[in-house]
Amino acid sequence: MDCTIRQATQADYSSLCKLFAEADIYHSQSVPHVFRPAGGPARTPEYVADILANENSRLFVAESEGQVIGLVHVDIREAPDHPIMTPRRYAKVDDLVVGKEFRRFGIGQSLMKRAHQWACERGVHEVELNVWEFNQSAIALYEKLGYKAAVRRMWTTL
Repeated sequence: MDCTIRQATQADYSSLCKLFAEADIYHSQSVPHVFRPAGGPARTPEYVADILANENSRLFVAESEGQVIGLVHVDIREAPDHPIMTPRRYAKVDDLVVGKEFRRFGIGQSLMKRAHQWACERGVHEVELNVWEFNQSAIALYEKLGYKAAVRRMWTTL
């Protein structure tokens, strides 16, 4: 499938909300005691505007035939100043969403590669992300891209 990866604009807001809502519903159905469906728009216009205005953040979209079909949100971050931690800059992927009907065409890979490229252009060569264990298709994509588990977060219900 042919698509173009470009930086998002505020004009993409409604398309972005549709994609965020799709991911939000998936998460709320999978872990309802943690996530809930949004009561209104999936994200506020201010949320998107803040990402777009931040020089250390990028929101890229995948577009095909004039339709936004995927997104990736990536930030440059600094490790907190802590005596036992090595100071470092790294990129953090906060969101990766590809519309359900557009999955398995390499769009997620293309979005991630663009996020990686942007990070490298800023002198950052390490990328982190969080993924929920139920999201096996995302885990498979990240592993295909060379990601490995670094931390395990565990919980129990009492």
